[in-house]
Amino acid sequence: MASTSVSRIVPASPDKVWSLIGGFDALPDWLPYIPESTPLEGGRVRRLKNTDGEVIIERLVDFNETERHYSYAILQAPFPVNGYVSTIRVHTVREQKNATEVQWSGRFNPDGATEQEVVDLFTGIYADGLDALHQTLTA
Repeated sequence: MASTSVSRIVPASPDKVWSLIGGFDALPDWLPYIPESTPLEGGRVRRLKNTDGEVIIERLVDFNETERHYSYAILQAPFPVNGYVSTIRVHTVREQKNATEVQWSGRFNPDGATEQEVVDLFTGIYADGLDALHQTLTA
């Protein structure tokens, strides 16, 4: 099983960051790559469309409001992986009220691609996503 993780410090309080990204259906609010999200099954599943019109379906597998993190599994996507589970976490930065560390990590099995290709793919997605979050918070 392969894995990758990307972290960024963003210029906002943990509460503000979590209020923006903590909703399972909130990706279009901060991630330009995903302009459309439709909640299904009472909000436990989300049907996403990316900017190319491709459909991604994900299931919420863990959610912790107090600790500010959630995990999800991909059920359907145009990515060369299976067994994908990812987690988004919001961490307090000690002694800084308006700075938050956001970590996006995932583990997955390559399927039709090399391990390095899928690690590079998701490292890029996570990095670009956290860059977009930073831009959203500073706009």
